Amino acid sequence: MAASTGSIPSHIKAWVYNEYGNIEDTLKLDSNIAIPEIKDDQVLIKVVAAALNPVDYKRARGIFKVNEPPFPTAPGYDVAGVVVKVGSNVKKFKVGDEVYGDISESTVKPKATGSLAEYTSAEEKVLAHKPSNLSFVEAASLPLAIITAYQGIERAQFSAGKSILVLGGAGGVGSLVIQLAKQVFGTSKVAATASTGKLELLRELGVDLPIDYTKDNIEELPEKFNFVYDTVGQSERALKAVKEGGQVITIAGPATPPAIGFSLTSDGGVLEKLKPYLESGKVKPVLDPKSPLPFSKVIEAFSYLKTTRATGKSCYTSNPINKLNNACSI
Repeated sequence: MAASTGSIPSHIKAWVYNEYGNIEDTLKLDSNIAIPEIKDDQVLIKVVAAALNPVDYKRARGIFKVNEPPFPTAPGYDVAGVVVKVGSNVKKFKVGDEVYGDISESTVKPKATGSLAEYTSAEEKVLAHKPSNLSFVEAASLPLAIITAYQGIERAQFSAGKSILVLGGAGGVGSLVIQLAKQVFGTSKVAATASTGKLELLRELGVDLPIDYTKDNIEELPEKFNFVYDTVGQSERALKAVKEGGQVITIAGPATPPAIGFSLTSDGGVLEKLKPYLESGKVKPVLDPKSPLPFSKVIEAFSYLKTTRATGKSCYTSNPINKLNNACSI
């Protein structure tokens, strides 16, 4: 039997779309969405913070339609919130726990009710306890990006003493790749690309060689790297910056062989493993200077997200759905 609080509504408010297309045109606020039913291995979460990712607006165009549940669709993978109901087989969490995670185990098989809603559901295995030192907004900014960063580095069989070049070092994933490479994987050297105005951020994150991509070509750098982590979709160029026998991982666009295209598998275990680094401050969320903005501006948030100008994550707060509810964009 599920355990729960006594004041859970039957219907909730959520940002949803009922057809595929440009998300700024199709997304609407709906006040009468049925609250998700939870399975034995799931928990129901009262959403306190949510994050947007590029996959949200790509999904809205219909790229995963073969795996999509029926409309209406509430987007959003990343969440931070409070557990209000637990399934009968859930062992790790109880009602009242503060949790965070990427609620869809596979990006290509997302949930009908994502995190842009008052309540959402998630399997126990994709969630972790929120680090005590992080706000809900900071926590919500992390899951998809930090799991992608960690699993991508792991996929490349990266080991201590190797060098790494990060393409797009000031972005949500890139900023975390830098920190994990330094703090968790023991890299010998981190190089990273960014625009001129973001080079100082790279230095603050621990980058040894900041590269201004508006002035310097990575193909012409005097040194090569053991591993290139491509977050911007330039795997063909990345292959010219890697050492012989090195590895290129890309998370954006098609991968030019022998570069490897990579997509995460959501895993609360990764978040738990990284919790000591987050609570000690060795690894930190990077939030865009524009944040927070009102959650009511979620449409504007998607528009900003598409510009690719955000630094780390941009957060949106003061949601009219729930005063505690926030949204961030990567």
